[in-house]
Amino acid sequence: MKLPGQEEFEASSACENIPTGEMDSSLVPDPNPGGPSDTDSTEVGVFKDPMLFIQLNELLGWPQALEWRETGRWVLFEEKLEVGAGRWSAPHVPTLALPSLQKLRSLLAEGLVLLDCPAQSFLELVEQVVRVESLSPELRGQLQALLLQRPQHNIRTTGIRPCWGFTDLRKASHDEDTPLKEQHQNALRLKLPPGVEAAAVLAGELGFLAQPLGAFVRLRNPVVLGPLTEVPLPSRFFCLLLGPPTRGRGYHEMGRAVAVLLSDPQFQWSVRRASNLHDLLAALDTFLEEVTVLPPGRWDPTVRIPPPKCLPSQHKRLPSQMREIKGLSRPRGAPAEDRHDHGPHATCPELQRTGRLFGGLVQDVRRKATWYPSDFLDALHPQCLSAVLYIYLATVTNAITFGGLLGDATDGAQGVLESFLGTAVAGAIFCLMAGQPLTILSSTGPVLVFERLLFSFSRDHNMDYLPFRLWIGIWVATFCLVLVATEASVLVRYFTRFTEEGFCALISLIFIYDALCKMLNLTRAYPIQRPGAPAYGCFCQYPGPGENESQWTRTNLKNRDDILIMVRKVFSDFSSVLAILLGCGLDAFLGLATPKLLVPREFKPTLPGRDWLVSPFGANPWWLSVAAALPALLLSILIFMDQQITAVILNRAEYRLQKGGGFHLDLFCVAVLMLLTSVLGLPWYVSATVISLAHMDSLRRESRACVPGEAPSFLGIREQRVTGLMVFILTGISIFLAPVLKFIPMPVLYGIFLYMGVAALSSIQFMKRVQLLLMPAKHQPDLLLLRHVSLNRVHIFTAIQLACLGLLWIIKSTPAAIIFPLMLLGLVGVRKALEWVFSPQELLWLDELMPEEERNITEKGQEPEHSFSGSDSEDSELMYQPKAPEINISVN
Repeated sequence: MKLPGQEEFEASSACENIPTGEMDSSLVPDPNPGGPSDTDSTEVGVFKDPMLFIQLNELLGWPQALEWRETGRWVLFEEKLEVGAGRWSAPHVPTLALPSLQKLRSLLAEGLVLLDCPAQSFLELVEQVVRVESLSPELRGQLQALLLQRPQHNIRTTGIRPCWGFTDLRKASHDEDTPLKEQHQNALRLKLPPGVEAAAVLAGELGFLAQPLGAFVRLRNPVVLGPLTEVPLPSRFFCLLLGPPTRGRGYHEMGRAVAVLLSDPQFQWSVRRASNLHDLLAALDTFLEEVTVLPPGRWDPTVRIPPPKCLPSQHKRLPSQMREIKGLSRPRGAPAEDRHDHGPHATCPELQRTGRLFGGLVQDVRRKATWYPSDFLDALHPQCLSAVLYIYLATVTNAITFGGLLGDATDGAQGVLESFLGTAVAGAIFCLMAGQPLTILSSTGPVLVFERLLFSFSRDHNMDYLPFRLWIGIWVATFCLVLVATEASVLVRYFTRFTEEGFCALISLIFIYDALCKMLNLTRAYPIQRPGAPAYGCFCQYPGPGENESQWTRTNLKNRDDILIMVRKVFSDFSSVLAILLGCGLDAFLGLATPKLLVPREFKPTLPGRDWLVSPFGANPWWLSVAAALPALLLSILIFMDQQITAVILNRAEYRLQKGGGFHLDLFCVAVLMLLTSVLGLPWYVSATVISLAHMDSLRRESRACVPGEAPSFLGIREQRVTGLMVFILTGISIFLAPVLKFIPMPVLYGIFLYMGVAALSSIQFMKRVQLLLMPAKHQPDLLLLRHVSLNRVHIFTAIQLACLGLLWIIKSTPAAIIFPLMLLGLVGVRKALEWVFSPQELLWLDELMPEEERNITEKGQEPEHSFSGSDSEDSELMYQPKAPEINISVN
């Protein structure tokens, strides 16, 4: 049975799970708080319907003193008035009794239905409603006077919580349609998005009525109905349910049923376009066909179901023939979420081969040139300042740590000063010219391993290290330029989650290992207490009765008070910076003997006697310039893998980047910087995975969780060039800020280092599967992949990843580390070999499909076995949920 406008609803609903930018909240009715739809109305030919605020007013006090009292309200979820506590309940998923829906249908079928009612005021609306033939003139007058009484609301305003009494109700004027002052001061009014409309439901028992009275009205034009609703919003719907006293709470439950129906997006869509009673009842019948019944003996109806973090899409509610429309109106820049586009780069324009020499580089330059002005204008936000301070401290820590490690590995040929200067120069140039300016360049663990091996090889064979390193850098730059010219970056399509997680886990472990080693070294060099020496440190004890107890807690800041929203947001954005300042303050206050940040005071190379420009040959024979091509080939593989895996992770569709990436342009910039840093004798730089992810996460844009029950939804990343540029400028200036930075304790910076590594490691799916190895089946979480892949197969896949990770760590830590780049490349081969062990269905849930497998599925018009079928399986619907970034860093 098709309702008026149903085709429009189905076509629009089929285009869901599209990330919202910063669009108006008046959306097509998609109650998904985790990702409201952002469909373009001009593409589907439908205007967006506004959100609906629904209020239930009940008639109480029969037979002594009748009064209308607000008892419930709905925006996304239900809120009940807790009379004894004088407050609204927490938003929860509404549950209905099936008889209430059946009684409601019967009452509406026999009652009054007015569609496109021309009433312009509440008085005119009431006059239209009471024109029922079964009512005598006397009853009509009584009913009209009763309906015009001012309802009693529980309005919370700033500083006061007024509640109108019965006396005020009797004094209310019948023709009063002006909203009250308290309504305008209602705190809820500030939490509702612009363009929202209201629906009023009035229900109760009347002793002078001989038979039930039901009326459903849809106003032609929304009208503010005075004090009828607690928020002065233009009302679109009005429903009246009255009748003689009955046993139980029949009319209360029928009123709740109407409110729940109107809060359903598909029912609301159909009712907005219904032309008669038949259409209204058809919409209700459609709702009843989709109702899920909970058995009374296995569920407590008094339990309130909390709102889910992400509501399922409306995809399964569409007829099967309409599902193919999904994706037709997906806006530009939106991530592909349909069933044949599971890979993060399947339709990425940056990874389409042009077939021309440097064709990919030219396209990247043209694409990013259009966004270049906005890359600076989009940084005009306080959040960017917080990101600059946070990433600056992380970058300085990284520069100092790797600078010290390089100094140890090269006997002073490179040190902290070279690390600071190289980080500042290379990073600033990259942020100005790269295709993905959110990337943070830094020295990385794999490159540090190669530097250590290169220096040991040069020392063992009596070669001049820096000139040999210069020729390796020249060859690496040449090889990278060849890779750019031949568009080799398109091969990153084969970097699936298996490769990304292995690489990200390795880098995170390097971060954790280095931070812990530094901290353990500090405990030996700077012990808290020494036997026989004056003790200093920290003494902790349990508090006595009545005493206070100090605890470090992680506070989950919620927007509960509008006055403190901005303050809390600032504290949230600057939490890491405040933690560092707090650490510095405690260190200074307690006078702890902790090592402080060491910043070079003089601007000269660390190695005595050398100039800033490296001699091409030095004491080396000329043929070494040619022989350097062999180690340069291995380093080129390492640079390509390190750079492009990080780029793949940063440009995943889950991050909803609107300006795209630039794989070819980024590799070109890295090649040029390799040449520059080799000539100057500075460290080699490549994209730092963990710090770059921390940079992106510090620039997350989330919707403001203002509507009751709505969770903040991820909107994307604040894409710009200024934060990275400022970070590297400050890093360069830090060389001259020694008097200030020398007060920062090194343990505080190592803590940042450790935190980033742990956060990155704990946020990948790989760690969740590792935990399953040590967890009994009854305690395992309800992971989606466990519903479709047997536990033994999941353990096999995880064991293979663990073996690869262990092998990479062993090779990195042994003299055989020279083949480390080849082992990274081997991860792609291992992933390809897994297709002989696991079925496409299993790989689809555990990892991602390779491009060839995706192409085969698309060409054949088939899907993996048991995958995403049109069955009624509740799990298949979950594949259409909006995806959130999995590999990320939580800054707050």
